Amino acid sequence: MMLWPIKKKLTIYYFYIFLFFCCFIVARRSKYNTANIARKQSNINPQTPNTTLTTNSKFYYYPPINCQNNHTLKCPKPYNNNQPTTQQPESSNGSESESCPSYFKWIHEDLSPWKTKGITKEMVEAGKKHAFFRLIIINGKLYVEKYKSSFQTRDVFTIWGILQLLRLYPGMIPDLELMFECDDKPVIKKSDYNHYNVNYDDGGVGVGGIPPMFHYCGDDFSFDIPFPDWSFWGWHEINIKPWEKVMEEMKVGNERVKWMDRAPYAYWKGNLHMGRRRNLVACNSTGLWNTLIYSQKWAIEEKRGFRQSNMADQCTHRYKIYMEGQAWSVSEKYIQACDSMLLLVTPRYYEFYTRSLLPLKHFWPVNPTKKLCNSLKFAVDWGNNHPLKAQEIGKAGQKFIEDDLKMKNIYDYMFHLLNEYSKLLKYKPSVPQGAKELCLENMVCDTSNGKEKQWKIETIVKTPSLKSPCVMPPPYDALQLQDFFRAKYDVFRDVGRWEDGQNVDDVSFT
Repeated sequence: MMLWPIKKKLTIYYFYIFLFFCCFIVARRSKYNTANIARKQSNINPQTPNTTLTTNSKFYYYPPINCQNNHTLKCPKPYNNNQPTTQQPESSNGSESESCPSYFKWIHEDLSPWKTKGITKEMVEAGKKHAFFRLIIINGKLYVEKYKSSFQTRDVFTIWGILQLLRLYPGMIPDLELMFECDDKPVIKKSDYNHYNVNYDDGGVGVGGIPPMFHYCGDDFSFDIPFPDWSFWGWHEINIKPWEKVMEEMKVGNERVKWMDRAPYAYWKGNLHMGRRRNLVACNSTGLWNTLIYSQKWAIEEKRGFRQSNMADQCTHRYKIYMEGQAWSVSEKYIQACDSMLLLVTPRYYEFYTRSLLPLKHFWPVNPTKKLCNSLKFAVDWGNNHPLKAQEIGKAGQKFIEDDLKMKNIYDYMFHLLNEYSKLLKYKPSVPQGAKELCLENMVCDTSNGKEKQWKIETIVKTPSLKSPCVMPPPYDALQLQDFFRAKYDVFRDVGRWEDGQNVDDVSFT
């Protein structure tokens, strides 16, 4: 009778030993799996091949590129069945997605010439004589047929940006075909399409109609379709880093000298030998015009690696000038990223976002057609007499750049523009003979320039977006657009009158 309690105690004792042993094994396996997942989710290591796509219940991680074992520089086949062909973002119903910034409205305007009759194959082909390359997207793959060499690597980083878009929103970019122009000035002139006698909605006149041409800028005299420029992914030739890194540096630069402690002058630095910028030379006097104009010594700066041209080091004056050169310039966004008040010498050309910048809210308008130096001096004098208001304008412009031009919005603009464009195509795109498929492997591994490769690796999209693209705003109606342009014109007119000494009751953008 006394043996039973002893047996019972031994049984319980062995049971707990067995349970402890099982827990130990489970814990070891869990630790191994956690480390394995963490290793797969780590940053890109070109020396470590990986042909699987790391996934869990929510996140997808693209495998790192493998340059070491890819001597032929061929684009890989789909990784495996886990690769998302269509990402399922958290806010896929649209109601929870963020609204796009106001400048997305211009997508509707830029594509309006083809709204009624669409875009035919003949229209696209008609743009070939102007294009630097043809870009085709078929089933999420990117192909390029190159016609001309662009200045430096404009074309390369433009294509690179579109490739990252395909990774950010896999399966969400429809098949399409487009022509891209990489020089400074728009090329599809309205005057060539009898624009005084034709409704643009009719698709133009003549053989093939109006050629759709993607470009970095547009103006009121052309049909070019503005698209984000290459420098958002870096401009390595002049040591401009990718946009997200630039914005981090600009935040530090803006804090370096408090606004009220900055030099009370207007500042400009760049190439003075292009276009209307030559007129700035006469304004270079702090005594006469309250203006400092510096000519960039390109040969010297190139030898120094452009270390003296860091935009984040130039937020030391209360006012900064933007003026076009031969045509449009990428420098406007960098200048306005300083929270100094932007003195915008009225431009002819516009980028994809600049038409939504408002005078006396985001910048001070400067008239280039009359006394330029007097106009600059008046702006500086006004700002120094109203420093809080001038600082407010500078901060509002900087806030626009920081919030509305964050990289997510750049990709979303590209996403909506390409989607809306693809809806207008009246034919099924195909890959032409001579086009080359481009992917991370041949765009990174085939790069010999160290800084170019670095900029590319730093801007690789490593995982598809878990958020939907922002929600497109509706287009302007005719009356809204008319009122918008009229309000802008009134401010420019009133500032001009103010400079001439006329009394203006209220100069503001409403």
